[in-house]
Amino acid sequence: MRVHNFSAGPAVLPESVLRQAAAEMLDWRGSGMSVMEMSHRGKEFISIAEKAEADLRTLLAIPANHKVLFLQGGAIGENAIVPMNLVGGRKSIDFVNTGEWSKKSIKEAKRYAEVRVAASSEDRAFSYVPARETWKLDPSAAYVHICTNETIGGVEYHWTPDTGDVPLVADMSSHLLSRPVDVARYGVIYGGAQKNLGPAGLTLVIVRDDLLDRALPICPSAFHWKEQAAADSMLNTPPTWAIYIAGLVFEWLIAQGGLAAIERKNVAKAKLLYDVLDASGFYSSPVRKEDRSRMNVPFRLPDEKLDAAFLKGAEERGMVQLKGHRAVGGMRASIYNAMPVEGVRALADYLREFERSHG
Repeated sequence: MRVHNFSAGPAVLPESVLRQAAAEMLDWRGSGMSVMEMSHRGKEFISIAEKAEADLRTLLAIPANHKVLFLQGGAIGENAIVPMNLVGGRKSIDFVNTGEWSKKSIKEAKRYAEVRVAASSEDRAFSYVPARETWKLDPSAAYVHICTNETIGGVEYHWTPDTGDVPLVADMSSHLLSRPVDVARYGVIYGGAQKNLGPAGLTLVIVRDDLLDRALPICPSAFHWKEQAAADSMLNTPPTWAIYIAGLVFEWLIAQGGLAAIERKNVAKAKLLYDVLDASGFYSSPVRKEDRSRMNVPFRLPDEKLDAAFLKGAEERGMVQLKGHRAVGGMRASIYNAMPVEGVRALADYLREFERSHG
């Protein structure tokens, strides 16, 4: 029996995708071999990669002047790869610090440039997104970096900031493909795949082509966006299996009606959960309401001594991975695209049940 998996990542995948991958495991569409055995330069895999990119471009309406790269290293790797590709000829980077993932990006970028924190929500334990008018931006910065959904803290941007002529760079790891995005307003969008896109091992980078000439001389070829773009992401062997699964996820999203349709489902799922938390005098939700994440819902019980009993009861009811990140504690329900509404309803019912018996 499959459980309701609330893991923050690697996370739940659509069951139909897993079944198709299982059916094609030994023989991909009459090729006589698994995708894992294919040459990345063979016609079979080239067709998989081309279809995946085409479907992604359709889903996000990616402009022609933005390159799509399927790379490795995850978002943490990109924390170094982004500045190595964008700092050339400039001295500083502006960051908006909204939590643990922003902090990781800031720490890594300090190796390559001067870092300025243009705005921060640390004053209130990273429970909100700072208003745009409070940001102190440098017009000569290489770029402005934001993390548009903080997986750990559950804070999400529900608006796109205007940064003028300075490129906007966004780590969208944990909510990319959960809703439509105006890609043209970003210089770079990047993220690890293991939330909404596919399995761990794949990193997606969407980069505007006028930014491809800014790399530092120290940037390795495998991480050099211009070189990878020229080689169609195949300068080195790409994560072939992860690209294949991501392609199946893109097909699944298109079959759901695209990102506008999946957004409506995500809004409804998040409302189910937040309505229970808001109606309760037992649980607490730490994030300002207008900045709450639809993907990652952190909450706390009134006494940490109840945490173990709560997790045990959830597991007995087929709900797993609800423990909060070690950096902040508490509980966290990640309700990505592939989490069915039945899973969210089951959690909402359990929250009410646990409150009745322990409140």
